[in-house]
Amino acid sequence: MKFFPESTLHQLEFDKVKDLLAAHCSTEYAKTKALSLRIHTRKDFIEIALQQANEYKTLLQSGGYFPNDFVHNISKELKLLGIPGATLSGEQFLHIRKLTVNAGNIFRWFTVEMRETFPGLARVIENNYYEKVIIQLIDEVLDGVGVVKDTASEELADIRQKLYRKRTELRRVFDRIVQKLNKEGYLADIEESFMNGRRVLAVFAEQKRKVKGVLHSESDSRRTSFIEPEETTELNNEIFSLEYEEQKEVHRILRVLTQQLSIYAVLLKSYYDMAGEYDLIRAKAKFAIDIKGSYPMLHDRAHVKLITAYHPLLLLYNTKNNKPTVPIDLTLDDQNSILVISGPNAGGKTVTLKTVGLTQVMMQAGLLVSVSPDSEMGIFKQLLIHIGDTQSIEFELSTYSSHLKNMKYFIEHANGKTLFFIDELGSGSDPNLGGAFAEVIMEELAFKHAFGIVTTHYLNLKVMANKVKGIINGAMQFDEKNLLPLYKLQIGKPGSSYTFSIAERIGLDKKLLAKARTLVDEEHFRLDKLLNRTEQDLQKIDKEKAMLNKLLAENEKLKKEMQQVLQKELHKQEIERLQQQNKISEEKINYLKDMERRLKAMVIEWRKTDDKASVVKTIHALLFNQKERKPKEHQSKKGDDKYEEVVREMKVGDKVKMKKNRQVGVVKELRGKKAVIQVGVIPITVALEDLVILVEKPIIKATAKSSE
Repeated sequence: MKFFPESTLHQLEFDKVKDLLAAHCSTEYAKTKALSLRIHTRKDFIEIALQQANEYKTLLQSGGYFPNDFVHNISKELKLLGIPGATLSGEQFLHIRKLTVNAGNIFRWFTVEMRETFPGLARVIENNYYEKVIIQLIDEVLDGVGVVKDTASEELADIRQKLYRKRTELRRVFDRIVQKLNKEGYLADIEESFMNGRRVLAVFAEQKRKVKGVLHSESDSRRTSFIEPEETTELNNEIFSLEYEEQKEVHRILRVLTQQLSIYAVLLKSYYDMAGEYDLIRAKAKFAIDIKGSYPMLHDRAHVKLITAYHPLLLLYNTKNNKPTVPIDLTLDDQNSILVISGPNAGGKTVTLKTVGLTQVMMQAGLLVSVSPDSEMGIFKQLLIHIGDTQSIEFELSTYSSHLKNMKYFIEHANGKTLFFIDELGSGSDPNLGGAFAEVIMEELAFKHAFGIVTTHYLNLKVMANKVKGIINGAMQFDEKNLLPLYKLQIGKPGSSYTFSIAERIGLDKKLLAKARTLVDEEHFRLDKLLNRTEQDLQKIDKEKAMLNKLLAENEKLKKEMQQVLQKELHKQEIERLQQQNKISEEKINYLKDMERRLKAMVIEWRKTDDKASVVKTIHALLFNQKERKPKEHQSKKGDDKYEEVVREMKVGDKVKMKKNRQVGVVKELRGKKAVIQVGVIPITVALEDLVILVEKPIIKATAKSSE
């Protein structure tokens, strides 16, 4: 993307955005890339970057975990790995092992399901693979803290075994000498120490000539001498020699390991870059959460449709200070490509301009932006800005001369892929003459189909915007009563500068105001007053509209609540109906179960008895004499009133009642926990727990009074 002037990104404060992004990075790789973000003009590059950041944002917001935990800067180690003859240390190999483990975790995380869910993140590991041999080679040589294992070579194992023996022998000899000299009172309180890697005795200075050995040093007070006993000198020499051989063998083993892993140098570099890329994507996602960033719809053409767009830095500042931030909505397309924003000073014109510019740059850098996801953004290949005082001391140019020089560049280089921003077009010169030049410049930019935003106080530019095709008006709203800017952008009409209104509110002398009005062209004054009144009326309409929307929302809420109440009532009625149906069904089921028990009993009776005709007659009565049976059952239920229930041990001949269908029968036989009862002509086997013993209630006779 081309920029004019060179300070464009600095003026839009994109460097602050990069600093905030870098603060979320954990690796040097990601921080370096964050601070040198490229502004792309190819849709495929932008799209994949936005998709990756959006997928990671979704992962973070859902509480998911992505296994990228490698944060060490090992670019130096990876370079050494590719240099013939180089040798890495054990600690450096541990970092390489951690990098490989990290890569393995990432590859395992991307299951088939995860690749389908996060296709953008999966693109980072495309054309790459995991090589477990790297970890195997390192584990064969090094332990968990980076020390070369004894098993790394036979020579090393032999050397370390000899070292162990010699050190054990030295310790025994030294302990014996210490014990002896201690008894003689020659040793200081510390008894022993180490000097130059050798074990020495701490001897009182006045006794040093009585101890044979090599004097290594003395204390600062000269009261203690450090002597290596002559009995241990040879052992120390042997140990020193073995330690040197150990170092040589360890170095040789590490050099061989370095050569073995050098063939994977390119692969390890890809693992390192992969960890850095995921760290950068994570930083983009975290920054997006901070600024309420979203993924807008992307078009491969010049187009701007921002819905609920915030300036990200202003949003962060206001959020930190618990202040509200007013978003903007605007659209620039082929029909209306240039927006002229007017309104009072400090009303938010420049902030609006910078919001659109910074949002566009961030999006083309692959960052999620502070807009609604319903927004639509195109791709521009050139960004031109003119903001603030551009007086050039170096070239002895006035503010207006520098302004015209920039406008000349705009006109010469603008095209249909250009996005420009001009703050206070035509300022710095005579209003009439400057306004005329401003009209010409805007007409030319519109003719070249450039997209852009212009802020101005010039009345002629406000009028022009309604006449020239492709140019539309916009105004920053202002609270005239309280003299406070509302920071709301309203598209479709110009805005007043509120010059006289502000002067009146602050109490300027009315005579001065009247004199100033006489100096202003009457038509100019009337138009500004009309704009003033129109804007206030529109603000009133907006308030009434907001109130109406609030009432409609409340009405809709009440409607939903009423529907919920109706649904609950209908649901309740449906439940009652189903319960009634279930009650009827339950009675039918009980009847069928009773019928099933009786039929089973008849089958058993059929098998036992020789009188088949009697059983057939019973079955016929059961199946075909239902009408006769029902009154009998009814009578039997009525007859229940003649009995009362008692609790005692059941015996043959007792009258009993079945708990389920309340039918009364006589016990014919007891079979353990079951009883065979006769109900009418049918014997039925029933569990004892389902039966209740009945006895006849005593009949109370009424005694008639004798009449005398």
